[in-house]
Amino acid sequence: MDWLIILTIGIPWLGAGLIWLLEERQSRLQHTLAVVFALAAGVAALAMLPSTTEQVELRIKIGSVFGDFTFVPDGLGVFLAVVATVVGSLAVIFSVDYMHGEAQLGRYYSLVLLFIGAMAGLVLADSLLLLFIFWEITALCSYSLISFYNDDPKAVEGGIKALIITQLGGIGLLVGALVIYAYQGDYQISRFLNEPEVLPTNMLSVMAFGCLIAAAAKSAQVPFHTWLPGAMEAPSPISALIHAATMVNAGVYLLARFYPAFEEVDGWTTAVISVGLLSAFLAALMALFATDLKRALAYSTISQLGYMVYAVGTGAIFASQFHLLSHAVFKALLFLSAGAVIHSVGTRDMRQMGGLGKQMPFMRAVFIVGALALAGLPFFNGFWSKELILEDGLHEGPVWAYVGMLAGAGITALYTFRMVWLVFYGERRGSGHIHEAGRLMKLSTGLLAAGTLTTWLLIGVFGEMLENTLIYHHLHVESAPTLLEEIITAPATLLALSVVAAGLLGWWFRAPLAGIAASFKPVGQAATSDFGFEWINRRVTDWTNAGANALRTTQTGSLNWNVFGIIGGLIVVLVILALGA
Repeated sequence: MDWLIILTIGIPWLGAGLIWLLEERQSRLQHTLAVVFALAAGVAALAMLPSTTEQVELRIKIGSVFGDFTFVPDGLGVFLAVVATVVGSLAVIFSVDYMHGEAQLGRYYSLVLLFIGAMAGLVLADSLLLLFIFWEITALCSYSLISFYNDDPKAVEGGIKALIITQLGGIGLLVGALVIYAYQGDYQISRFLNEPEVLPTNMLSVMAFGCLIAAAAKSAQVPFHTWLPGAMEAPSPISALIHAATMVNAGVYLLARFYPAFEEVDGWTTAVISVGLLSAFLAALMALFATDLKRALAYSTISQLGYMVYAVGTGAIFASQFHLLSHAVFKALLFLSAGAVIHSVGTRDMRQMGGLGKQMPFMRAVFIVGALALAGLPFFNGFWSKELILEDGLHEGPVWAYVGMLAGAGITALYTFRMVWLVFYGERRGSGHIHEAGRLMKLSTGLLAAGTLTTWLLIGVFGEMLENTLIYHHLHVESAPTLLEEIITAPATLLALSVVAAGLLGWWFRAPLAGIAASFKPVGQAATSDFGFEWINRRVTDWTNAGANALRTTQTGSLNWNVFGIIGGLIVVLVILALGA
């Protein structure tokens, strides 16, 4: 098992290094190596599935200061490593067609493979310090790939905003790591989950809410959500891999991992539920009024992540992670198929599309499969996992939150149907030649569509894997037939389906309801401005940039002054330590 962990993380990193060394004119070799190394990482991750365990399987001794870097391949970590590598492989395969003829392929593929390895390391790490290191590597890759088209000011702006906002969250995670080390003497997560009482109550609260801030920033939850729509300036395979299926899930993973230690902290679960509810509901409204196809999908991602966060707050850890799996598959499908459409028509504006289903029948078919899963219709994977969340929320969470999440489900169906109709149906509203997607684009999206139709069948195996290895979470998961029967027969399921049907009918009868829709114009105006959060977050990024520019004056470029500053700082630290002793 230790070698499988090393291979899952190391293979994509080795590939990143090799591709970086290739010359740009060797584009065919760059494409080939990227696919081979991504697939090999996926195979290594899949090979860990039969041997998941709660024990430390890999230990790297670093020293007394940083402690041991340990890895635990439990069900939660291995499952997310599989998602990162398998979806990553499909995104790389899709990229062969999508990035054909693009410059700087070496930089693109190196960053993608570096991210895949870092994401796998993040979820397998048992040292919170090591987790933080991988956390920051994924943020660096995200920033670099959002800004990949660095001659586009919007791409550069989106990358900087994503980096600043997610780094604010990283501070919360770093605080948590330092708190654990101060009281526990090391960074081991499993030891902390076994004895959370090692922290005083007040410090446990500091760590709990610090991790919530980190999770909200990483998973683009309110009020930190505005970086994700800006991240849509990245190439579409990056939007599918990093900003839909993997990195944005890291925040949900963090909350689920530490839930046993934080659940008794005063106000923490209520705060988690509130963040999830606000994100799910407000982002659904933003998606409803969006005109940019990728931004609409980005708002949808924020909303669906809100469902997972809400589920963690109600204690439904299995439901949250099962929806994470479903969402990773169907949202990667939606982003990649949307990328194929945008690649073909040359615009992201849905008002300039329409009628594309005739020219792109395959992409219409797979996009609709993903859309039906997003809307929560039977019997796609999104239906089962979302119903499981709502069912648990009804019984374990507050009623006011359940009502809000239920309303969000109806809005989700409404904006999903609107999105499908504006892109693929009606009359063609744009101009120019349209070409069908390439073969590798079809291969990637076709496999994801098959996954959207079938991954719900893993509900029993997945639940058993989590139950057997998450020993601190005390999960009790029913068998697959029992779970599915409970979902189908639960009165809450019929209620949720009625709300979804209302959302679908709302778009179908939009003409007769035009008068009612007009009364919601102020809501639409607020939604298009991110309900004011964009203004707030822009001020934060502006202040950060201003502070960075001011600090540039300290960089003289003179080696003598730099050495003087380093030695002077060292002397100050030594004096403080001496006085303290």
